[in-house]
Amino acid sequence: MFLQDFCWLLIGIPILAGSGSACEYSPGICEAWADGDIRIGVLSSCHSKVQTLSIRERPEKYNCTETLAVVHTIETINNSSFLPGVRLGYYICDTCSDASKAVQNIEQLLAVNGTLPVQCEVLERPNVKAIIGARFSEDSLVVARLLSLYMVPQISTTSSAQTLSDRIRYPAFLRTIPSDVHQTKAVANFMKHFQWDWVGVVYGDDDYGKNALQSFLADSEGADICHAFKEVLPHNLAHNEIDKRIQEVAETIRLSEAKVVLLILKEELVSKLFKEMIRQNISRTWIASDAWSMSRNISQMEGINQVGDIFGFTFITGPNLGFKEFLQQLTLAPGSVNLFLEEYQQLGKDTGFLTEAVDISITYGEKLAVWSIAHALKVLLNCNETDCPGERDFPPWKVPVSMCSAICLPGTAKKLLKTSCCHNCIQCLEGTYSNETNLPNCLPCENGTWSLKGWTSCKPKEEDYWKWDGSHAIVLLTFTVLGYLLLLFTLIIFLVFYGKPVMKQAGGNLCFLIMAGLTLSYTSVILFIGKPNVHICRSRQVLYALGFSLTVSCILVKALRTFACFHLPYQCERVKRFYKPPVIIACGTLIQVLICVFWLIFDSPAVETFQSDQSMMITVQCNEGSGVGFGIMLCYIALLAFVCFLMAFKGRKVPQAFNETGHIILSMLIYLFVWVCFTPVYIAKVNERYSIQAAAVLVSCYGVIFCHFAPKWYMALCKKKEQLTREAYIARANAHIPDTVDFFPEIIQEAAFVTGSQNTINSDDTGLGSINLEITNQTLRKRTRSKSI
Repeated sequence: MFLQDFCWLLIGIPILAGSGSACEYSPGICEAWADGDIRIGVLSSCHSKVQTLSIRERPEKYNCTETLAVVHTIETINNSSFLPGVRLGYYICDTCSDASKAVQNIEQLLAVNGTLPVQCEVLERPNVKAIIGARFSEDSLVVARLLSLYMVPQISTTSSAQTLSDRIRYPAFLRTIPSDVHQTKAVANFMKHFQWDWVGVVYGDDDYGKNALQSFLADSEGADICHAFKEVLPHNLAHNEIDKRIQEVAETIRLSEAKVVLLILKEELVSKLFKEMIRQNISRTWIASDAWSMSRNISQMEGINQVGDIFGFTFITGPNLGFKEFLQQLTLAPGSVNLFLEEYQQLGKDTGFLTEAVDISITYGEKLAVWSIAHALKVLLNCNETDCPGERDFPPWKVPVSMCSAICLPGTAKKLLKTSCCHNCIQCLEGTYSNETNLPNCLPCENGTWSLKGWTSCKPKEEDYWKWDGSHAIVLLTFTVLGYLLLLFTLIIFLVFYGKPVMKQAGGNLCFLIMAGLTLSYTSVILFIGKPNVHICRSRQVLYALGFSLTVSCILVKALRTFACFHLPYQCERVKRFYKPPVIIACGTLIQVLICVFWLIFDSPAVETFQSDQSMMITVQCNEGSGVGFGIMLCYIALLAFVCFLMAFKGRKVPQAFNETGHIILSMLIYLFVWVCFTPVYIAKVNERYSIQAAAVLVSCYGVIFCHFAPKWYMALCKKKEQLTREAYIARANAHIPDTVDFFPEIIQEAAFVTGSQNTINSDDTGLGSINLEITNQTLRKRTRSKSI
């Protein structure tokens, strides 16, 4: 996000086209350059101090990593089609880590015809359109005052002094890292975490060191951290007493009881201090500021492991793809000059020296800086896929006036940047809005309204539930009404054929109880539609629980009758005592009533609402409590269904005339299957679980209708009338009685079992009692005559 913001921040920054003339600088002023249509200046600190190059016998410590990264990024852009027809040039000047030298470099970079304009004159056409650098805050502060005079953008990748955030004094200064105020807070919190409350501080006497020290002192006070000592070192490495001060600071550290020392210093000073620590064999825990925390030179110092543990803070992260390959195959573009590389080459002919000497991991900021300039140019020059036709030669000041920042449309607000006039347009967050252009801040939503990101107004949130005109409701209502019609159709048929064999074979009066249970179950589906309240949440589950328990209990009677008659012939008298259909149906339903009562008392369903900041919907739905009561209710019905299934499965070989086991097996399998599928969805609390529950209720009910009632429709409506008479039914049944005398006693007992007691269900209830008795008597006479013959 920081990179994106930073790139947009630079759109419209005053970076102007050059005159296209040849380079006017001598090697004594800038040590590397390449001509181009638009030129970028780079303030580098390749050398640690000012020294005449002509008398140098060997290179001092180099810090040219950032310089090479800038060159690599510029050449990458030039070799791409990002700025078609435009070539970026550069001038790289060595500040030698000195502010005065940096000002001299700027004078040359901004010179027009070899000289700067007078102070009262506006700088119209500077030779360089943007400056990258300087490395140290001390240098950047001086340079920023001069560049701000002419509003030439300056982008630093390492200067983190908080003072540079003052957009009144430094309106043209930008950077790719946060200021030290964030770093010192992190350091104080880090120390507090490890309970290091007695620490020492060594800082430089430049603006970077002084500002960072003051910020740390304020942050450490809030973290209850005390300071054993505060020592200062001169930032100028050419200072006459630098070595003496290093020894004095080392002695202070040695004598102090503080075991933790914060070093707010530039890399070169830390290196000198650590050499003294190693010489005196002093070990401490060191906290590194961002100025040296990523230093490869320090990490590879001889004896560095003797100084103790080092913890560092840094802001620069991210890849720089292709940079390592660039160093390995380094070739300068035609017409470019780089005296820094010539000095590198003096150190040896090894082609891998650069990849070993340069720290690739700290070059991300330079990549950001160059690409942000390129993005700004792409907009300023009106670049398309083939050309950049925009005017390339206009003064910087005309750009803060016209193209500093885009207009912030409704739905966005201004976010001021580090310059005096520029801003980014940020989208209003959830719960805020803007309804005018260029509002400084987004307005909060009021009166219970809400907005999503980037909205221009606030609206009341809508309640989300299954409305009567919604797709869910229409589908459920369609299948529910169809279910009611099928039950009505069944009721009419059974009333027309009441007392007939078809009705009796279907189960007699049990059919009316089954239809009543299915009616309750279908009604529970209707209660899934509409805005739920506590009564609806309770009713829809209880209706289904009682309705389907009644249905399955009736089916259990039918399964038990067949199982008892044909599989327990020698225990009919005992079983007959337990075969009491009214009792079975009443008990089966009453147990579910008790379960529901306890559920409603101890873990009752209720209404719950859900809402999110990223949504304009308030979800209103039922909550079945902890789910224990709901689970017990479903498990009880499943238990009844499983018992029905087992009994029907055991009796699946009963003579066809008496057999409904196949219908029972299929209907119970359908029920068990759909609810087994629903259970993991409910446990996982999937958003569509109520849709699936309603669908499971419908499928279960349809399974009973089509397995138990549909075959009777066919018999009643499609069979010939003579096939539906009592005599025809007895004749067909007799044809299926086993042809063996050994079964006679069982058949007689079955008939007696069904019809011989008032405590059992009578012929009107089963539809089989009187018919079975006549079947048995006729068959018995037939078998007796056959045996006599």
